[in-house]
Order: sequence, then structure tokens, then C-alpha cells
Amino acid sequence: MARTDALSILASQDTKDKLIELGGKLIESIQKNAVSSYLKNTDYSGDPTTGSVEINRFANASVDAYGTARAAGKGNALLNSGKVTINLDQDKEITTEIEFKDIKLFGITGLLDRRTANHDKRAIAHLDRAFFACAEAAGTAVTTSSTDYIDIVDEMIANAESTVNEFVDGVDREDLALAIKPTVFNALRKYVDTIDGGAEKGTVNKIHGVDAYSNFRQNADIVLMYKGAVGQPVAISDYTAEKIPLSESFATETYLHYGTKAVMPDLIWTYGGDESGES
Repeated sequence: MARTDALSILASQDTKDKLIELGGKLIESIQKNAVSSYLKNTDYSGDPTTGSVEINRFANASVDAYGTARAAGKGNALLNSGKVTINLDQDKEITTEIEFKDIKLFGITGLLDRRTANHDKRAIAHLDRAFFACAEAAGTAVTTSSTDYIDIVDEMIANAESTVNEFVDGVDREDLALAIKPTVFNALRKYVDTIDGGAEKGTVNKIHGVDAYSNFRQNADIVLMYKGAVGQPVAISDYTAEKIPLSESFATETYLHYGTKAVMPDLIWTYGGDESGES
């Protein structure tokens, strides 16, 4: 009878191909299903795999009287006063230990699918929580006398639209996004469905022209932010497999390296939430 052991399965091309497939699925799932992936800033310079990236934020140009530059002999300098460096200083791992007897029962391909089925979900949950924790810590808490959520959202949007500082002179609604706790989102659900028309399958809900996401991985009841106000570069290692010494088992493993930082804290607003910080 031919002898098949854990080492031969580990070294097989089928196993190597499956690990490559799993890595691709993990990245694709994060990009597709993480709320933060639709909101984070991806306009950075540098390669995340090197350990850090930079995101530039240039100050508004000034409108001067004709002849100002000629008289000065130069134009106004391009002020990159909002430049932010994000270090990928969070190192996480996802490992799965597999027993050889289980491989014989279920097969390597099916077993890898079963044992890593929730890896993408756990990575999404972790990255989303880190993203919104950063956004809420950096943002400005909004107070209002209204108790009606649609009035509160309207007030927050109007406030955001009217923002003027060295970087912005008003913000378009299409550049904003709302992340809303499910309980609050449900309270707005009837309004969204009947007034704003709701969202067809595969589209994003909108509230008065602003993209709205139901998100339970935040503490605040409502987070309104400029798309790109928070950066979260992520580097994901390829899945690898190695035999566990003195056993018939082997482990599959992948590693996440990321950093999260507010790039535009002036364009993040929050409302409500549990003061204890429990989400």
C-alpha cells in the first residue's frame, strides 16, 4: 500500500495552488465587503509592503490680484501642510492548524476551504473596527437639540457642506459618507425606502444625496465623514503552510500588516454612542 504522509501533501502542487487561491480570495473579500474599504484614503505614495506610506493634503490656492506673482518674482508655494505619514505598525496573523487524519477524511482542498472560510470575515471585522475607532477618536462630536434622526443627519450634512478652512472651501455631498449603527439605520429605513427610494440590490443607500452604510462595528450612532478622511494601508502576506514539528499536523498561516490614521480629522463628525466605548 502506498504511503501518503503530511509532508507529501504539504509539498504538492495542489496544496500550493490552493494556498495562492485562498490569499486572493482574502484580499478580494476585504476589498468587496469591508465598509472601510469604500471610505478609506487610497491616494498615497509609497508601497505598503515597505512599512509606511505618505498621504498628501495640499492647502487651498489663493486668488490674488493680477500682477502679484510678477511683482514678487514668483508664484505662491504649493503648501503640503497636511501631509500625513502612516506606519504599518499593526502586525496580525491568522493561522489554522490542520490534523493529518482530517486531511485523509475530507481531502486537502475541501478542508482548507472549510477551515479558512471565516478568515476573510475576521480580517474584515478587525480592519473595520480599527478604522472606525480611529475615525471616532479624531472626529468632532456633534451636539444638537433635535431627537429626530433624519433632522440630526440633515444638520450634520449641512454643517459638513459649509466647512471652510485652509484645505477646503465647502464639501460636496457626493464626497461624503454616513456610517450608521443598525438600530439607528433601521429607524431611518422607512425614510430611506419611501422618500429617497431605497437602494436597489447592488447599490448603496443614500440619504439626501449622501452614501449611507449600516455598520455595527462603530461606537457612535452616526459617523459622517469625507471619503478619504482616514487612511488604512494594508499589506497581506501570501498564505503559507508548514509542518508542525513532532506531529502529523501542519498549519496554514497568513499575516496582516496595517496602519490606521486620520488624514482629514476636520472632515469627520460623530453623533451619539455609548460613552463607555462599547460598540
